[in-house]
Amino acid sequence: MVYLYLDESGDLGFDFVNKKPSRFFTVCIVVIKGRKSRDRIARMVKRTLRKKLNPKNRRKRMVQELKATSTTLKVKEYFYHKVKNEKFSIYALTLNKKRVYNRLVKDKSRVYNWIARLLTDEIDFSLANMRIEFVVDKSKSKPEIIEFNKYVKAFVEGRVDPQIPFVIRHEDSKKDLCLNMADLFAWGIFRKYERRDHRWYNVFKDKVKFDDVYLK
Repeated sequence: MVYLYLDESGDLGFDFVNKKPSRFFTVCIVVIKGRKSRDRIARMVKRTLRKKLNPKNRRKRMVQELKATSTTLKVKEYFYHKVKNEKFSIYALTLNKKRVYNRLVKDKSRVYNWIARLLTDEIDFSLANMRIEFVVDKSKSKPEIIEFNKYVKAFVEGRVDPQIPFVIRHEDSKKDLCLNMADLFAWGIFRKYERRDHRWYNVFKDKVKFDDVYLK
């Protein structure tokens, strides 16, 4: 089994005159090889939540997911050191939004799908010999989900043996805990470009297989 977990960081706003959108937009895919590593990572998310964010007699309101924007660097480091020996790798492509053609700025779904497709092209599927699951953070509307699935599925299936099942799932990160890890890494890569903040990125950079900027 090969699991792909996709999340993003930044926004796809393009009004740099009247608003303050991010300058960059990062799409990140974490590739996990094998059910054992996937299950261990999910357990480490639970452990980090229990030990670091929901200690006994500390909180009245339970924290249910690891979110990069609300988790300290110390907690991120704790989690990473628990999972760093598992079989996973990180791929990311960051869009320089100021270089996007004017005719595309209103077609955000198309821009998103294009970046996701380019990033997927960097992944080596030759080791997939049983089943591929592509898990995406559930944030899109129904029409956007249909469009994304059709676009990405056609591309991936063209690169994989037809006998290998390929499934796309859109899940809540509270339900599939490995999406929490994708969120943490996506934010770390985004911060490297948006704020020139390398502190969290430097912790996990050894797991990064691909990291580039589109439209430099």
